[in-house]
Amino acid sequence: MPKAETFALGDFTLQSGRVLPDAKLVYATYGAMRADRSNVVLYPTSYGAQHTDIDWLIGPDGILDPKQWFVIIVNKFGNGLSTSPSNVASPVAKGRWPRVSHVDNVRAQARLLDEVFSVDKLAMVYGWSMGAQQAFHWGALMPDRVDRICALCGSAKTSVHNKVFLESVRATLTADEHWTGTHFRAHPETGLRAMGRLYAGWAMSQAFYRQGLHITETHPTLEDYLVRQWEGNFLRRDGDDLLAMLDTWMHSDISNNEIFGGDLTKALNAIKAKTLVMPSTTDLYFTVEDGEAEAKLMPNAEFRPIKSVWGHRAGNPTSNPEDQAFIRKAVQDLIKS
Repeated sequence: MPKAETFALGDFTLQSGRVLPDAKLVYATYGAMRADRSNVVLYPTSYGAQHTDIDWLIGPDGILDPKQWFVIIVNKFGNGLSTSPSNVASPVAKGRWPRVSHVDNVRAQARLLDEVFSVDKLAMVYGWSMGAQQAFHWGALMPDRVDRICALCGSAKTSVHNKVFLESVRATLTADEHWTGTHFRAHPETGLRAMGRLYAGWAMSQAFYRQGLHITETHPTLEDYLVRQWEGNFLRRDGDDLLAMLDTWMHSDISNNEIFGGDLTKALNAIKAKTLVMPSTTDLYFTVEDGEAEAKLMPNAEFRPIKSVWGHRAGNPTSNPEDQAFIRKAVQDLIKS
């Protein structure tokens, strides 16, 4: 396993004008960077994930081959490793966490590339879910620094329906008895378990359950699947961190900045990179229709949906060989282009 490294940003001014004191990015690298720095892939983390949760696809027979690419997984703000509510010092702690945008994530990541790796152009930004949101931000905010984008099950702007889903997640988690109105006074086990069950119904499609794909040797019953797969996934995380990332997701919009002034069409038109827009056909919150509409406004985008019953998780198919193969082929095609 690669060793996680820490990049010190110092006092980092956010898009909102607030400051993250003594901010840090935690990252891990895979493979070797060429002398001309032409093989660098940036791989930002998704919601609730840390680099060890998403590096499964890096390998000789994986979606990203470390013999070909120098992959940098960067942990976004709020995920418990990079600066987050769970590790930030007073006076920003205990309910004083500021709003962090993907503009902030991308600007911090750009400093990492500049100051640690001296990389001024990325061969590719690869991302799933909130990682795809960051990939779109990279393409719009820094179009001359990105050659390719592979965006799986994400969006350039969070849709209204997606926000409704996120509001339900937030309401479920903050119903826990330890919620003070601004932060959790203790680990919100009840809220996290309820959040896991809610998430299980949104992340996987109706067809996934109808076909009984939740029943395996590992999870012999639906209850076991819900408890150990979904409750367990969120119980290992900090409640305030999850809310911070949820807020970033809620307000994700590549046009909400001084460059584009809220003009989403202008922002999508600004993405020069060869882009693969890859929603899942059964994703319930990053829908295939939304992905297609955004792809049509990107000048160099290919719309290639993942035809899968695995819902949102089709874009992160840890136990789904068919979707893995589909994504691997798509990435290979993107590389050839």
